[in-house]
Amino acid sequence: MFFDGPILDAIARGSVLSVIGLGWIILLVRIVGLRSFSKMTNFDFVMTVAMGSLLAGASQSQQWTGFLQTLTAMACLFTVQYTVSRLRRWSARLDALVQNTPTLLMKDGVILHDALRATRVAEEDLIAKLREANALELSSVRAVVLETTGNISVLHGDHVDAALFKGVSRA
Repeated sequence: MFFDGPILDAIARGSVLSVIGLGWIILLVRIVGLRSFSKMTNFDFVMTVAMGSLLAGASQSQQWTGFLQTLTAMACLFTVQYTVSRLRRWSARLDALVQNTPTLLMKDGVILHDALRATRVAEEDLIAKLREANALELSSVRAVVLETTGNISVLHGDHVDAALFKGVSRA
C-alpha cells in the first residue's frame, strides 16, 4: 500500500489506517452525538464493541477497498443506532423489543434469590458489588438493580425515591 518493504509497509499501513479510522469514528460521533458510546442500552454496548472490532479490522486492511468497506460499515452502524434510538422514542413496542428490562436483585436489605436465579447472577457477585459500593451493612442497602447494560447499581441510604424504580422488574 505504501512501501515496497514488508516491514516498513506494515508499520506505515497500521499507523496511517489506524489514525484515519479513529478520525472517521470521531467524525461520526461528532455528527451523531456522544450518545453513540453511552452504553445506556444493550444496543449501545454492542455498538461500542463492534466499533472497536471494526477499527482493529480497518488498521489491518491489506487493500483500499477493504478499508473503505470497513469505514462504510462503521457509518452504517452509526446510522442504524441513530435510527433505532429515534424510533424507540416513538414506539413502545420497538423499545421493548430492543431494550432489556432492569431487574431488582435486592430490596430493603433482603436478597431476592429468585431474581438472582432468573438473571444468573451469583450471590457472591452481588456481595462483591455491594463491597464496591461501600455498603457496610445489608440492612442499609435500599436496592440493587441489574441494569440493562449488565452493570449493577447499588442504592443505599435512608430513603430511595420511588421514581428510581420506574421500569424495574421484580423478576
